[in-house]
Amino acid sequence: MSSSSGSIVTHSVPTQRLMSVASHLHSQRSKVVVCRNLGPDVMPILEARSELDLVVWPHDSTCERSWLMENISGATGVIVMLTDKVVSTMSVGYEHIDLKEAAQRGLKVGYTPDVLTDAVADLSVMLALMAGRNGGIGVDLVQRGQWATFSWAPFGMCGPQLSTTAASPTRKIGFLGFGRIAQATLARLVPFGITHCLYHSNPSSPPNHARDAALAKQHKLQAVSKVDIDELSRESDVLFVLAPGGSETHHIINETLLRKMKRTSILVNASRGTLVDSDALAKALREGWIWGAGLDVVEGEPNVMIDHPLVKEPKCVIVPHIASATMETRLEMATLAAQNLIGAIMGWEMPSQVNLSNVS
Repeated sequence: MSSSSGSIVTHSVPTQRLMSVASHLHSQRSKVVVCRNLGPDVMPILEARSELDLVVWPHDSTCERSWLMENISGATGVIVMLTDKVVSTMSVGYEHIDLKEAAQRGLKVGYTPDVLTDAVADLSVMLALMAGRNGGIGVDLVQRGQWATFSWAPFGMCGPQLSTTAASPTRKIGFLGFGRIAQATLARLVPFGITHCLYHSNPSSPPNHARDAALAKQHKLQAVSKVDIDELSRESDVLFVLAPGGSETHHIINETLLRKMKRTSILVNASRGTLVDSDALAKALREGWIWGAGLDVVEGEPNVMIDHPLVKEPKCVIVPHIASATMETRLEMATLAAQNLIGAIMGWEMPSQVNLSNVS
């Protein structure tokens, strides 16, 4: 506006204040706590977002709870590992997150399914072969320097063959749980000449005859069949445990089931340790109810010491929860965890979000 003298009057001070406020609002960044450095391929995804104020655990070890509690105040999002306690987790499971608390606080929880399907399927087959062919016993013999004194015998170190032969033309593979990982494992076993696929899944879910027929045709199997758990245990040459954890499946592999299995059968667990009763499995191996077991997970892990009943069993091959531990898969998991976090903070759709609508 003009003054009486014709000069222009400016409102410089209020304008500068408005610009300062706008700049301040624009500079407000979302604090994100990252509980483990995700490496040179993934951290740049987070670091490239100017909207994020990253606070990263500085050590290559499990994040200490005291550090997390000190830094989490005011955080908009958190990337946790499987061993941490709460918004985007680098794991397919989320039992380590209090979903009820997350739902009550209105938090979004991201996880990383699907990307580890192939890696877990690969390891499941490896465990079946290791357990069946006495791989654990053989490796231990060599590592203790006893190969030179090992007395060879025509049937020494022999175990049941996974693949079919002219003399043994039938192989029945069983799955407790028949989701993505189980079906990927099935596909990997087809070249071994398996003839039948049996599975047991949620009893409330009706059989999917069309899908099963399509799988049988695709893999040239005699049958893909949903069966009750008793038939699964009786008929399976190898039984893969690939079902979710939780109260409904706790110790579903128990003494009663193990006693029904073939003496030459193999049990593989690459899902959750709580599904298998460790004491019952140790007894089954010790007394020869089944041939062997291959485990990626054990109830109570990682507190599985040398005196654990399953560690004491020579025919039990145990690896320390490494089913997803390939460079390719862990990179995909870390990337998805970062993308989940960014999506939630930016108000976008999270690529993989846990459904909390039914959590109470």
